[in-house]
Amino acid sequence: MAAERGARRLRGTSSFWLCCLLLLGRRAPGAVAAKSGSPPQSPGSSVRTFTPFYFLVEPEDTLSVRGSSVMLNCSAYSEPSPKIEWKKDGAFLNLVSDDRRQLLSDGSLFISNVVHSKHNKPDEGYYQCVATVESLGTIVSRTAKLTVAGLPRFSSQPEPSSVYAGNSAILNCEVNVDLVPFVRWEQNRQPLLLDDRVITLPSGTLVISNATEGDGGLYRCIVESGGPPKYSDEAELKVLPDPEVTSNLVFLKQPSSLIRVTGQNAVLPCVAAGLPAPAVRWVRNEQALDTGSSEKLVLLAGGSLEISDVTEDDAGTYLCIADNGNETIEAPAELSVQAQPEFLKQPTNIYAHESMDIVFECEVTGKPTPTVKWVKNGDMVIPSDYFKIVKEHNLQVLGLVKSDEGFYQCIAENDVGNVQAGAQLIILEHDVAIPTLPPTSLTSATTDHLAPATTGPLPSAPRDVVASLVSTRFIKLTWRTPASDPHGDNLTYSVFYTKEGIARERVENTSHPGEMQVTIQNLMPATVYIFRVMAQNKHGSGDSSAPLRVETQPEVQLPGPAPNIRAYATSPTSITITWETPLSGNGEIQNYKLYYMEKGADKEQDVDVSSHSHTINGLKKYTEYSFRVVAYNKHGPGVSTQDVAVQTLSDVPSAAPQNLSLEVRNSKNIMIHWQPPAPATQNGQITGYKIRYRKASRKSDVTETLVAGTQLSQLIEGLDRGTEYNFRVAALTVNGTGPATDWLSAETFESDLDETRVPEVPSSLHVRPLVTSIVVSWTPPENQNIVVRGYAIGYGIGSPHAQTIKVDYKQRYYTIENLDPSSHYVITLKAFNNVGEGIPLYESAVTRPHADTSEVDLFVINAPYTPVPDPTPMMPPVGVQASILSHDTVRITWADNSLPKHQKITDSRYYTVRWKTNIPANTKYKNANATTLSYLVTGLKPNTLYEFSVMVTKGRRSSTWSMTAHGTTFELVPTSPPKDVTVVSKEGKPRTIIVNWQPPSEANGKITGYIIYYSTDVNAEIHDWVIEPVVGNRLTHQIQELTLDTPYYFKIQARNSKGMGPMSEAVQFRTPKASGSAGKGSRLPDIGSDYRPPMSGSNSPHGSPTSPLDGNVLLAIIVSVGVITIVVVVIIAVFCTKRTSSHQKKKRAACKSVNGSHKYKGNSKDVKPPDLWIHHERLELKPIDKSPDPNPIMTDTPIPRNSQDITPVDNSMDSNIHQRRNSYRGHESEDSMSTLAGRRGMRPKMMMPFDSQPPQQSVRNTPSTDTMPASSSQTCCTDHQDPEGATSSSYLASSQEEDSGQSLPTAHVRPSHPLKSFAVPAVPPPGPPSYDPALPSTPLLSQQALNHHIHSVKTASIGTLGRSRPPMPVVVPSAPEMQETTRMLEDSESSCEPDELTKEMAHLEGLMKDLNAITTA
Repeated sequence: MAAERGARRLRGTSSFWLCCLLLLGRRAPGAVAAKSGSPPQSPGSSVRTFTPFYFLVEPEDTLSVRGSSVMLNCSAYSEPSPKIEWKKDGAFLNLVSDDRRQLLSDGSLFISNVVHSKHNKPDEGYYQCVATVESLGTIVSRTAKLTVAGLPRFSSQPEPSSVYAGNSAILNCEVNVDLVPFVRWEQNRQPLLLDDRVITLPSGTLVISNATEGDGGLYRCIVESGGPPKYSDEAELKVLPDPEVTSNLVFLKQPSSLIRVTGQNAVLPCVAAGLPAPAVRWVRNEQALDTGSSEKLVLLAGGSLEISDVTEDDAGTYLCIADNGNETIEAPAELSVQAQPEFLKQPTNIYAHESMDIVFECEVTGKPTPTVKWVKNGDMVIPSDYFKIVKEHNLQVLGLVKSDEGFYQCIAENDVGNVQAGAQLIILEHDVAIPTLPPTSLTSATTDHLAPATTGPLPSAPRDVVASLVSTRFIKLTWRTPASDPHGDNLTYSVFYTKEGIARERVENTSHPGEMQVTIQNLMPATVYIFRVMAQNKHGSGDSSAPLRVETQPEVQLPGPAPNIRAYATSPTSITITWETPLSGNGEIQNYKLYYMEKGADKEQDVDVSSHSHTINGLKKYTEYSFRVVAYNKHGPGVSTQDVAVQTLSDVPSAAPQNLSLEVRNSKNIMIHWQPPAPATQNGQITGYKIRYRKASRKSDVTETLVAGTQLSQLIEGLDRGTEYNFRVAALTVNGTGPATDWLSAETFESDLDETRVPEVPSSLHVRPLVTSIVVSWTPPENQNIVVRGYAIGYGIGSPHAQTIKVDYKQRYYTIENLDPSSHYVITLKAFNNVGEGIPLYESAVTRPHADTSEVDLFVINAPYTPVPDPTPMMPPVGVQASILSHDTVRITWADNSLPKHQKITDSRYYTVRWKTNIPANTKYKNANATTLSYLVTGLKPNTLYEFSVMVTKGRRSSTWSMTAHGTTFELVPTSPPKDVTVVSKEGKPRTIIVNWQPPSEANGKITGYIIYYSTDVNAEIHDWVIEPVVGNRLTHQIQELTLDTPYYFKIQARNSKGMGPMSEAVQFRTPKASGSAGKGSRLPDIGSDYRPPMSGSNSPHGSPTSPLDGNVLLAIIVSVGVITIVVVVIIAVFCTKRTSSHQKKKRAACKSVNGSHKYKGNSKDVKPPDLWIHHERLELKPIDKSPDPNPIMTDTPIPRNSQDITPVDNSMDSNIHQRRNSYRGHESEDSMSTLAGRRGMRPKMMMPFDSQPPQQSVRNTPSTDTMPASSSQTCCTDHQDPEGATSSSYLASSQEEDSGQSLPTAHVRPSHPLKSFAVPAVPPPGPPSYDPALPSTPLLSQQALNHHIHSVKTASIGTLGRSRPPMPVVVPSAPEMQETTRMLEDSESSCEPDELTKEMAHLEGLMKDLNAITTA
């Protein structure tokens, strides 16, 4: 034991030093995050720690010139100090014998006298610093590029030029990109000073803006790159005076596309010249740039744009705009921004054991997207069966061996640069436990069994290891427990396996203790594997089983996928598919099966093919189809190809445009409206419409016009006055013109109408009152030369301004509906146009009374000059029918009795269709015009009742609306998920949750059920989630037997007759934690939140476990006390029942009231209320223990304050609980009442209904100073106490008494008021008793002080979670004074005469009826 304690102490010291080293080892930004696995270690520690080993400085890209010296910096940190070496272009440099290159003491590389020529470039290249610590490992730095500028060469030189004063000029001097920093300019052989007016561009070009006479002279550029300077040709610049004439704008220098790296500056050159001198501005992505107030954007001399510190947001298309007031010219340029690689997640250090699988994680970003490679101890990691790149950038090492230990670096590189980050892998011995929790980089197969081991016996080898299932790519192993532990409930197992002949082993662990099987996945077919199994207990790993040699099955010889599958359309109704023979046919290909499916369809079709191509005919025009091919050999179908999609060719439309209508605008213009052909008949993309029109009198002279495909109306202008025209429209695709509509006629006006003023007053207004409606008809203003856009109808009782309705200018009738009978309405009519409303015309009418059904003539008040309406109004359409076509489309058809029998329309009439739904009630009508006897209404809501009516218009005459037709659109699958999904834990049942939700806002039909999905993994595939179906339209559901302290995710999906809707968003809920252990194989009783378990086990006060004997003794004491208590209660009860009947009468009479009235006043001292201890024996709560609290909170009544305060009944009684019972159950007759009163001390029973919703308000009493002792249960007005927990008939159809062992914790209430004891405890669920702290468990305090009375409304509540009803108020009479009540209870000498008792019974019976009336109200 002493040795063990010493080892523990050393391990604790080791953990302390480990934390210190981890804090000291934090690396600098950009450094390698690797730490060594060697000393320092704590004395006696067996775990190596990670020691810092990283780069302090890494080399950077450098530009040099020939003959100069270069310093490439590098410095690494480690203990001990590392050895630094350098690589150039991947090969180590031998710096010992190199005269020009030497390694400095800090690790930097110094190159003196850089050599560079056309054929000899020994110094230019890529350099990398390598740091090595013996017995620790190697790390490499980022790669740095050394560029040596070449010999100066001019690609363009300055040329003689001239410039007008005030304009801009440029002088070119373009050299190698590497030499641009070494370029300078001279004017007249003197250095040129640069300023805001004279600048050089990044290319070396000189820009002079706002030229003056002093800018004239000879210019040349010089390149000084270390050797002798290189001069360009001299060129003269002449500055000419302003000629004061205009000249065209030209670009002297246009912007060109540019690529920059984030953080660099970008200059977009733009220089323009002209007279007058232009001003230059810039636009990016069609937005003007503000260069005046921006620090980031600067306008350079001549108009060039400089962008400082570019970011990826600066990328885009820039437009240089030069404008001199007379002319504008533009030149675009594209700026692309690249970004160096950056780490989003760097590798972390890992401890592991041999045979484990590990993953080094590495996430990078950059532009272009970086490539990632891995380096181990300075050498490139080549992917293999055991070193794999997973998730694009992560390195997975399978089956670790000791040689895998070392430093691993992730190197990310793109065109802009490269970065590196690394981590260290330490492989511990199997008997050394990993000192920390498993890092996230361990794979799921090896994250178990990482707890520190303790000393003790180890298990022997597992027995009878066999391969119970062998497949091509997986093997299932089973075994028996070791002989040393035949039960093996606490054992876990590790299965080690490897390919035969390979030394590297892999491991797979069982998922939970006691499991004795595992399935090894991802094996190779026809390959021999060696397996062995080891058992682990809390002390460590035991012996290994004997090796088991198993060979996987060979792969079934099925064909592979057919390569190069292609599909192309050959006509509007046919598609040809071709493919080639599978590369792995595995025998002779017998035939192929070609599968195809229309896009959006749910059923696939197939055809057998024997060749490598096939043409499918009879397809829909301009429709997309998907195709795939499966090859068959003698073994069956092979692997399917990927789907290929192709669309059939387009064709001319097969139907004419829909709903053509004409609108005469004036004497020369007619507006044409139409809708596209039905989608199934368009046969392609509609590219336009062809409109043909002609005069009705000259049918051979046809005019044609074309409009775009997105246009659905066209104004035809330049027509003749007062002339009838015929119109028709046809749709076009790229293939040609489809069929045209029938000819439709309209006549232009004789004269143009005026809209510079409001319309005049309508010429007549005619009203026809009915019972609840008034039919209004009118004629247009007499002056018809003013445009009328519509009419405004105002109406109201006594005033026309209550309601206003606007109708179309063509309309001449309107029915005002939903009016009050026998009411005087004032009606006004005004014509309006775009200028405003005209002069109103007033009428008034009285609606008919309800009893008047006669067809009386028009009733008009004060309208002697009302003109009569048109004697021949248009007849409304008849036979309106609504045919439901789909969930959003209805076809409306009708007949027109004013047409000939063949119902052929030959004139210019048209029809107006209107429709609406009554939900919501204030929905407005929608209208559409049609020129045929049918109309297709689209865009409707699914499963919605609509009403439709039709009106006909011819010229300026219109009919009234037709009779209404109704139609309900078809259902559609729900298009929105259920709303307001909430999850709560069920009170007292931590393993049960309740899911609540609301129906989807777009149910699109009657909801027939819901499906609840739940899972512990929110990212799992949906088919892996557990499903709970809910039938009907219920909005709550219970899910039981969940795992404690576990996060669950819930989704809900609604369904109707058409299918399933979308799923709701996942809602997370964590189940409560377990509150203790109930022993093996048992469930813990539900205990309230205030319960505190006794100290036991490791939580005992002395830190030692409590022996099982102590627990048994404690249990025996509790049981003994309970039995003794029950025996005492029974003895007292028997003693009470044997009292004399006269004495009982005295006790009862002391509690009765001598007043026969059923109304009680609290301030009347002479009035005593009758005792209403209704079902007292069943309703009063009984105490089973005493609370140590000396002053508990006082409640007015033991009725619980919320729905969780009473234990709910079992599920079989839910339906009874939730039903309201407002009547007596079998005890209403006088005989039964008398019998019951005799047996229960003259206390007739009354059944009280209780609702399931918690009370809206808790009524509480002020605590009193004197408490009632527990023995008060034996005072006056109490018979023997019924120990049985029972329930009232509001729970059960008949009174049912439960076993005393099922009783609830109860409390006595001093009966100071007839209704103070109304409490209805629920039937407790079967099983151990539940302790609910919300129920009072101590004797309640006495009532309030003297002369203080309570007048309140009580609400009874029984907690039934998941259902709710409004509470039922119960009016309670005021309590008598406390002094009087106490005296009445304690006076055992008072008695009541028999006639008084009979009178009291009559009073009691009357009161019961009153109370029943209250409860049933």
